Amino acid sequence: MVSVRRGGVLAAVLTLALVSTGCGPSTVEPSDPLRVGADSRDGALETWPARGGLVTDPQATAAVTRAVARWRSPVDDRVHISSSGILWLGQLEGGGPLALVAADVPGDAASWLLQLTGRGAEFEVTNAVDYSDPGYLIYSDVLPVVVPEGRRYLTSTRVERLLGPNGKPLPVTDGVSAPVAVPRCGAVPITARLRSTESLPQGRANDRLLDLGTGIAGPRYPLVVDESGSGLSALEGLDTCVLATATGPFGSVPRRIHDRDHLGSVPTSWPADRVATKPLGQVRFGTEKAGRLDQLSWHTDAGMMNAVVLRPAQGDPVVSEADRVNPLQAYELPTPDRNLVVLVWRANSETSLALPAGVTRLVDRPGLAVVEKPATRVTFTLNSADKSYQRQMGGQ
Repeated sequence: MVSVRRGGVLAAVLTLALVSTGCGPSTVEPSDPLRVGADSRDGALETWPARGGLVTDPQATAAVTRAVARWRSPVDDRVHISSSGILWLGQLEGGGPLALVAADVPGDAASWLLQLTGRGAEFEVTNAVDYSDPGYLIYSDVLPVVVPEGRRYLTSTRVERLLGPNGKPLPVTDGVSAPVAVPRCGAVPITARLRSTESLPQGRANDRLLDLGTGIAGPRYPLVVDESGSGLSALEGLDTCVLATATGPFGSVPRRIHDRDHLGSVPTSWPADRVATKPLGQVRFGTEKAGRLDQLSWHTDAGMMNAVVLRPAQGDPVVSEADRVNPLQAYELPTPDRNLVVLVWRANSETSLALPAGVTRLVDRPGLAVVEKPATRVTFTLNSADKSYQRQMGGQ
């Protein structure tokens, strides 16, 4: 996947004509049909031409246009028809009519991938995925498609070959891959080989992605860039549906829209790339068998996020909510036996952690402390040579 998340280099070489004007409810029937294809080029290469057997059918494109005009984002913003485009419109083998639309939603300052299903002569939006960076959708090279068999992928013209979770090539017809058996709540790798273009003179042999599973519901985007390959090992054995919940690391920081938290939108803590893990060491609480404590990190549109993962000797892993990067990281970890507070910092000879009165450390190491969650709100303080950092934890 070539994306603006990797530094914005493509802005100079890719042409994007998504004009952000007009939003809000409208009852007026669209006067013009959606564009077929997206206005996106990599040098001379048109990266998202319209494909599918129905793209030249005026009745089908009009029906898709009407359905897109009726659709509203979670905050009631509508699609700007003139700057959106149909990426694929046709009939999948063994399925019904399908449309995929790159939708410009100015009020959200985002692009949405809308998946529409044919219902007789009309279409209906059946899945919507939020790309919070307005240009990220058409700068991408692999887009997820929800199908009963699991998953398919729509590929840009930059993709020469697509490898499935088993490392074997996936057949791609008219830009759409064959069905892929993706687990519901587990991460699996998808790899694209990109051809040589103006933006990639040498191409790219391994453009790595992680599909977080078919259980990841919209508007959350289920594909995560895994350029280093570290993300797959970091998420090994973790239930991605649990990670995506409002109390899981990927879903626990809600997006603020119009000065309020909006739980219906993709969370601010949703991962974009750079998923990795760092071991914090073996831990034991009382008579329990020793388990392993890791710190999970990932990059989002809002910057880096962290969480902790307890992998017990027996039973399922336990994950905390997300914490933005701070000198003193603080996490509540709800284990089956008790609720814990985990504190992590970069230890050196000039740092020391001060605990509130009556709080006992279950784990006490340089850079790591674990305590039982206090019944009331208390303050933990990290002292350094020239500054102190405080975090409040505990209570309801």
